[in-house]
Amino acid sequence: MRNPVLLLVGVLTLMVATTASAAVVEHTFNVQNLTVTRLCNRQLIVAVNGSFPGPRIRVREGDTLIVHVYNKSPYNLTVHWHGVYQKLSCWADGPNMITQCPILPGNKYTYKFKISGQEGTLWWHAHVSWLRATVHGALIIRPKSGHKYPFPKPHREVTIILGEWWNADVMDVEEEAVTSGGLPNISDAFTINGWPGDLYPCSQNHMYKLKVEPGKTYLLRIVNTALNGQLFYKIANHNLTVFAIDAAYTKPYVTDIIMIAPGQTVDALLVADQDIGSYYMAASPYSTSVGIPYDNNTTRGVVVYDGAPPIGKPLMPTLPAFSDTATAYKLSSSLKGLKDGPHWAQVPKNVDYKMFVTVGLGFTPCEANRTCLGPKGTKLSASMNNQSFVPPKRMSLLQAFYSNVDGIYTTDFPVKPPIEFDYTNATINNYNPAFLFAPKVTKVTKLKFNSTVEMVLQNTAIIAVENHPMHLHGSNFHVLAQGFGNYNPSKHREMFNLVDPQIRNTIGVPAGGWAVIRFTADNPGVWIMHCHLDAHLTYGLGTVFMVENGPTPETTLPLPPVDLPNC
Repeated sequence: MRNPVLLLVGVLTLMVATTASAAVVEHTFNVQNLTVTRLCNRQLIVAVNGSFPGPRIRVREGDTLIVHVYNKSPYNLTVHWHGVYQKLSCWADGPNMITQCPILPGNKYTYKFKISGQEGTLWWHAHVSWLRATVHGALIIRPKSGHKYPFPKPHREVTIILGEWWNADVMDVEEEAVTSGGLPNISDAFTINGWPGDLYPCSQNHMYKLKVEPGKTYLLRIVNTALNGQLFYKIANHNLTVFAIDAAYTKPYVTDIIMIAPGQTVDALLVADQDIGSYYMAASPYSTSVGIPYDNNTTRGVVVYDGAPPIGKPLMPTLPAFSDTATAYKLSSSLKGLKDGPHWAQVPKNVDYKMFVTVGLGFTPCEANRTCLGPKGTKLSASMNNQSFVPPKRMSLLQAFYSNVDGIYTTDFPVKPPIEFDYTNATINNYNPAFLFAPKVTKVTKLKFNSTVEMVLQNTAIIAVENHPMHLHGSNFHVLAQGFGNYNPSKHREMFNLVDPQIRNTIGVPAGGWAVIRFTADNPGVWIMHCHLDAHLTYGLGTVFMVENGPTPETTLPLPPVDLPNC
């Protein structure tokens, strides 16, 4: 029998070591108006702590993060911690009217949650209307002290935030689209770390510059914060080695180009192994929507080697065509999870709940005595399984769920579309009223604790053939398979990767195609799944999962915070 004194010493030592490796990281966000100059204009935006992009948060796995948010802006506000699991801290997740009522102008709210079981790059952003265009920043999770990255240690870590810029108040842009029922005005520029780059007017000196030393390795933490722009990213003459996506490690994958959708993150190593000189990094849009306008501009930054001559034109990368789906799909379909790496989660084998969910655009009728600017005088809409999601107005879904309040939502979100059709046939779908109009509802799916959900996400060709980045709150998921056309279980289940699939929180469902994901509902609370193209979320492209409490106090959602905002 082991010496009980030595055993006690060992336990205490482990407890001290565990406690010492975790910290409380505290920030204050002052959210208020800020005037900045871009594209020859002085523009009033909403920003955090006077910076655009906002503050970068650095934590270690196991830390507790506390952020005091003071809303000094003229708009309602919430903040979402994109990709954070929020285990038993659903009250801190942040989506407006889903897990909380908004922080009203002149008020404050404190977010508090633990970062557990995750390493890599995530981000935070406003989750009310289009405020996230300028209210956003990176959230960097490093391994615990004494733990290493599962890749060569970089000389330096660099955050690359890809964004989108309007020469207008983005809240006005959204309101105009909602009121008219038409498409929102496209952005005026894309940005890298807040700067549009030298291809835009008055922007010769508004360009991000990354200085590198020859032979050194740099960890690029790339985040796409754009509202609607899916982007190709490339550095002239350089390869990138991808090691993580959405704060989940992958097997190393070497590529010269990355397609990154809004909401997604990529961690990649850049080796400064080229001739001493200057090389443009560039981002340009990926779009497959024929007849629908999009921002077709290119933003540039520059990688400058130490010792490069001060005068000289940087080398420009060759970017793919805007509609190059093959290139866009290659990275997403090639990545595999780092099986048995840090925080690896095995694919759940038994499925309790199967869903087949169509995703796409549609119409809603124009109100009487109004002129609407959508197709054929209608208003644009969006839906999942022909249900166009509307958040409640008088109480958040989480508060209603927690307090058993009736009349806020129903639990009858369909597990399959009400009508089966040729989902990717644009010729048929654009003329069938049964497919075009979806009711505005607040329907959710209630799940038993620890049940496993398998969901087929099927894009439709109604109005447009698009790649839809679908983001799930409160959990990561395994991506079992992806493809084009209509999903066929008898054929496509053979494609499932049940060994080492990639793990994500945001999946770009291929344009005119499908993706199959699987996740375990082991986090009690209310979790929205929605398209991370903000125009589509505004039109109703979302759904909600309500996960019931588990059998123990350790699997039960705690009381709401005392300072939780009221509606």
